Amino acid sequence: MSAVIDKGWHPLADGNPPDWASEWGQDRYGVFVAVTVADVTQRLRWIPPGRFLMGSPEDEPGRFDNEGPQHAVTLSRGYWLFDTPCTQALWQAVMGENPSRFKSPDRPVETVSWNDAQNFLTRINGRVPGLDLTLPTEAQWEHACRAGTTTALYSGDIAILGERNAPALDPIAWYGGNSGVGFDLDNGEDSTGWPEKQHPHETAGTRPVARKRPNPWGLHDTLGNVLEWCADGRRDYTTQSETNPRGLVNPDAKRVLRGGAWKGKASFARAANRVWYLPDVRDGPFGFRCARLQT
Repeated sequence: MSAVIDKGWHPLADGNPPDWASEWGQDRYGVFVAVTVADVTQRLRWIPPGRFLMGSPEDEPGRFDNEGPQHAVTLSRGYWLFDTPCTQALWQAVMGENPSRFKSPDRPVETVSWNDAQNFLTRINGRVPGLDLTLPTEAQWEHACRAGTTTALYSGDIAILGERNAPALDPIAWYGGNSGVGFDLDNGEDSTGWPEKQHPHETAGTRPVARKRPNPWGLHDTLGNVLEWCADGRRDYTTQSETNPRGLVNPDAKRVLRGGAWKGKASFARAANRVWYLPDVRDGPFGFRCARLQT
C-alpha cells in the first residue's frame, strides 16, 4: 500500500493564520507558521491527514521485531509540527535554564525526560494563549517522518554496511557514523572505540539543527541528532488497520522515543525504529519536538 495523503486543504487556505502565529507562509515544502517566545522563533510545518503503512517490512535492513507487522494507519486530522527538534534557545527562553551537555543555542535540547518535556509544554502554552502544544503520538511522528514515502528512510532505501555505516544516512541524519566529523565543542564524547564508523572521528555529540537535508514536508532531523519523545507509550502492532491509534497513556507507562540519535547505530535511524523508556528517564540522546492538533 502506498501512502494516501490529503493535501487538498490546509489551515492557511482561507488566509487566516492562528492568532499566536508570528509568521506564516508557503514554500516548496508546504505551508508553515511560526511562534515566537522572547526573541526565539520556532517554525511549524503543516502535516496533512492521510493513510500510511506503519512499521517496517520483514526484509528491511536493520529491522527489529517490534516494528511489525506493518499495518495501515489513518490519521483523520492534520496537525502542525516543529520543523526541528526543540532547540536549546527555545528551551532556555521558556524554562530559564539549559540541561544540555552540548551547549549551543542552535543545537537540540537534550538530556530531558518525558516529564521534563511536559513541564516545557505547560510553560510555553501558559505564555502563548491558544498555542496548545503537545507531543505527537507515535503514529503522528512516523507519518510526519515518512512524509508520504514508504521506504526505510524518507530519502529511499538503506544499506547497512557496518554498525555505524549506512551511506544513505549521510545527507539526512547525524548518527554514530558521522556525528563527530568536524565536531566543534570541547566536551565531545570519546568516539574512538565506536565500531564500524562510516567516517573516522574521535569525539562526537549533537549538531546544530537543520544542517542536513529535510524530508519532503520540510522537517529536519527527524532521523538522527536526538531521539524524540512521543506522547504515548508502547502499542503492540497487529495486521489490523487503525485510525488515530494511541499507545499506553497511564502515568507510569514507558513512553516511545523515535528517530535514532547522534551516538546511535545506523539501524536506529530509520522511520520505523522504536524504543521506549520510563517517563522520568533522562539520557544524553533524548530530546523532543512539539505538535499542535488542528481543531
